[in-house]
Order: sequence, then C-alpha cells, then structure tokens
Amino acid sequence: MGNWQEQFQPGPLGPYNKSSMPEQTRSADSRSRHDKSSAPVPSRTLPVLSVWLRDLFISLAISAFIIVFLYQPVKVEGTSMMPSLDDQERIFVNKYVYRLEPIQRGDIVVFRYPRDTSKSFIKRVIGLAGDHIRIESGEVFVNGEALEEDYVPAAYADQRSYSEIVVPVNSYFVLGDHRTMSNDSRDFGPVGIGYIYGKAVFGYWPMDKMGRVR
Repeated sequence: MGNWQEQFQPGPLGPYNKSSMPEQTRSADSRSRHDKSSAPVPSRTLPVLSVWLRDLFISLAISAFIIVFLYQPVKVEGTSMMPSLDDQERIFVNKYVYRLEPIQRGDIVVFRYPRDTSKSFIKRVIGLAGDHIRIESGEVFVNGEALEEDYVPAAYADQRSYSEIVVPVNSYFVLGDHRTMSNDSRDFGPVGIGYIYGKAVFGYWPMDKMGRVR
C-alpha cells in the first residue's frame, strides 16, 4: 500500500490581508474622508443679523411706547423756573402719572398755554380747585395762610400783588419760581386741567443737575 500525503497549496489570492486591498478602494475611501472634512461650514451671518434686527425693533417699539404714553424728554426754554430748572435744562415729563394720582400743590407741571395751545409752559402748582389765593407784595396766601416757598430765593422774589380769587373747579393756579421773570396765572389766570399733560419728574442734563425735580 502506497504512502498518501495530503498536500495543500494556497490559492492565487491567498489569505485576506488589509495591505493587499486594491489601490482603487483605498483612494476612494481617502477621498470620502477628505470630502467630509472639507465640507463648508454654514454661514452664521444671517441668523445673527436677524436677531440683531429683531432686538433693535423691540427696543425702538418700547422706546416709542415710553415716549408716547409714559415719559417724554423736554427741553426747558426760559428762566421762569430758576433756580429749580435752568434755561436749556433737559428733563423727563411723566405723562401718565395724573391718571393714577391727583395733581398736588407743589407739583411742577407742563401744560399748553391757554392763549396759544401751540406753546407749552412749565410752572409750579400753587392753588388747587376751591382754594382762595391772594398775593400781597410778593407773599402768597393760600386759604388765608402764608405759603412757605423755600424754592423761591429772595433774589428771585418780587413785590407784585394779586387780588384774592377762588380757583375754579378743575383748574389750578400756577406760578413760576423766578417771580420777576415769570408769565403765569397772575397774567393769564388759573389753568384748566385739560391743558395740563404732564409732571416734571427727573432732570438728566446737565449732569450736575441730574436727579429728581423738586
């Protein structure tokens, strides 16, 4: 009986080996990775611009609402309210406050000039509806009592007199703090509430006078 020996000869491809992968396959895989890494990054300019425009629109809308309905910046023109308010001083006027509270004696109010409503005046409220007002040689009396006016320095007082009146319903007697330079209720009478549209509340320019208006 002859000897039999199994012989094994590897086929033409041989065992699988990564190094034996075809060149075309490796090239395609390399290009794929390159394409992924070099893909353009989406631009963020448009989203950022749209957010900026949105915020700007909201800010402008809020500012417009505040100016139209709540606070209005006003420039004081003239010297009739010195030393409380100087000529060219910038202040904020609260246009809504008198819907929440009544006008009080001592308030500095802004109103349309009764004799020419295209003009606005700013004065201090001295007398309320029903008050008896008279002025004797510059001294103001309200309901028979002398009014303390620490906002009128001696240098700004005058010697004018004014016969006693009773302030009409829904009206106010107003005077400027600079009595020698003021055109006020002594000249045009009490001001009806319909002419008053705001209260001076805060000065913002010049910087040294920034603060609450008193």
